[in-house]
Amino acid sequence: MASRTDAPPATHAAPLAPLAARLGTTRRLSLDLVATLSDADASAQSMPDASPAKWHLAHTTWFLETFILRDHVPDYRAFDDRYAYLFNSYYEAEGPRHARPQRGLLTRPSLAEVREWRAHVDAAVEAALPDLPPAALALIELGIHHEQQHQELLLTDLKHLFAQNPLGPAVWEKTAIASEVTQFSAMTWIAGAAGIAAVGHGGDGFAFDCEGPRHDTLLAPHALASRPVSNGEWQQFIADGGYRTPSLWLSDGWAWVQGEAIEAPAYWDGDRQFTLSGWQAIDAHAPVTHISFFEADAFASWAGARLPTEFEWEAAAAALDPASGQQLDSAGPVQPAAAVDDTGLQQMFGSVWEWTGSAYRPYPGFRAAPGAVGEYNGKFMNSQLVLRGGSCATPRGHVRPSYRNFFYPHQRWQFTGVRLAKDL
Repeated sequence: MASRTDAPPATHAAPLAPLAARLGTTRRLSLDLVATLSDADASAQSMPDASPAKWHLAHTTWFLETFILRDHVPDYRAFDDRYAYLFNSYYEAEGPRHARPQRGLLTRPSLAEVREWRAHVDAAVEAALPDLPPAALALIELGIHHEQQHQELLLTDLKHLFAQNPLGPAVWEKTAIASEVTQFSAMTWIAGAAGIAAVGHGGDGFAFDCEGPRHDTLLAPHALASRPVSNGEWQQFIADGGYRTPSLWLSDGWAWVQGEAIEAPAYWDGDRQFTLSGWQAIDAHAPVTHISFFEADAFASWAGARLPTEFEWEAAAAALDPASGQQLDSAGPVQPAAAVDDTGLQQMFGSVWEWTGSAYRPYPGFRAAPGAVGEYNGKFMNSQLVLRGGSCATPRGHVRPSYRNFFYPHQRWQFTGVRLAKDL
């Protein structure tokens, strides 16, 4: 997902002990994700959309040092005054910053020095926690969710980096995963809610500002596929000339396919695909991933279906457990696995982010919060499409039915997939 920081939620701060525990767990997971990396692994940048693993560790630390310690702890002195310029992402209110496409040139500070900085900031936040005002506690909550976003970005950026290496290195060696089964779920159609539905965050617990205000929307009769599209189904699309048939594609999508010579999802090479465990055989039953909005839309046209709207998706997911499904619990092999349960809607949360046909625009009554932490969502609400549900690289507990992820239509280095919809 796009690296971002949003305004703190309009909710009361969490009790200190659980908040401190979740912050500690989140900060440790980030370090666990880079435990096998060398300094070179953690410093390289493979494209402008991606950032080095070391930069993710540093930026999330800068967030806590800046918005918690600098702004709410009297007499706190920055660990290194130069780091604010290096590790600010896009906060205009925080002044000039190092250019995003050049983050891979930051060979200094070293990975070890970034770890030292993290330890210093973590200790300072822990010491300050009992005396922080409610506004600062809300920012810690935001910082936890912000770092969880960067954990997913770290994994997907690292996958893109390692995929450029002819050696096909693995971050983690492959272990048996749930997709290696003899049974799998057939795709069926499940009628969705029709009529007036309330959508958007309801106000209980944390949410990013772009998830509200809650409001009513009208849903036409429709059905959703019971599971995401599989690799095997995508192979049928390829075999039937899907990437060579312009009538299936939006105009911009067809120009993208032609200009970039796109013939398959990202990381595919014949009957194998690159994963965080190196090159592996394509599992025909697992959800297809690393596809763009353009590809998702073309596949839906080929299948005689369409993409769901974000509100059709949200209404269907409202009664489901957002902590269920294949999500990130610890450092280790990460790759979508097949659905094996034939009952109801499957894999709505986890496995792959699901493209919707909805533009990423503000809800009625949306107002961006003032100041630096409110910068991201409002100013990026154009030219992007909404995805829902989380992926196998999303930390468990991070998503909810109202969660709105968003990318540009050509982007596909994240774990993005597709669930079909149709009118009834």
